[in-house]
Amino acid sequence: MHRLAVVICLLALVSIACAGRPSDAPDGSRLPAGVVCEWAPVVRVVDGDTIRVSIAGMEERVRYIGIDTPETAGSPRGEEPFGPEATDYHRKLLGDGPVCLERDVSDRDRFGRLLRYAWLEDGTMVNELLVAAGMARVVTFPPDVRYIEDRLLPAQREAARAARGLWGE
Repeated sequence: MHRLAVVICLLALVSIACAGRPSDAPDGSRLPAGVVCEWAPVVRVVDGDTIRVSIAGMEERVRYIGIDTPETAGSPRGEEPFGPEATDYHRKLLGDGPVCLERDVSDRDRFGRLLRYAWLEDGTMVNELLVAAGMARVVTFPPDVRYIEDRLLPAQREAARAARGLWGE
């Protein structure tokens, strides 16, 4: 009976230690406590708020939750100011590393894209970095609002105060 209790305790500790860090997490990744996400290699940056990733051998389109960036030339609405800059910034931000994709409430949007927050290996949120740089604005589509109040809106207020990107002249 004592051995069974020890085994159960060890399993519980392993489970806690691995929470938010799937087995395919890159070595040295530093995600915030409580973040549960899936690591995926980036296949291509589509624009400022959309990427293509490889998940389970399939290519998926991912739309970032809580933000919107200006459109680029390939959009039906045409190119908007800061669209190419947001896309270039996004591409440089991701580099060639994987991203960890975190779901909120909804899985997909009406266009079939996965809806996710994206995290880099160093524990920073891509959605938040795009807003903080002035390359994106905050948009909300309830019920997917987990990080709006505590991360995205403060980043937007600071970008506007500092006149960065979209908030500049």
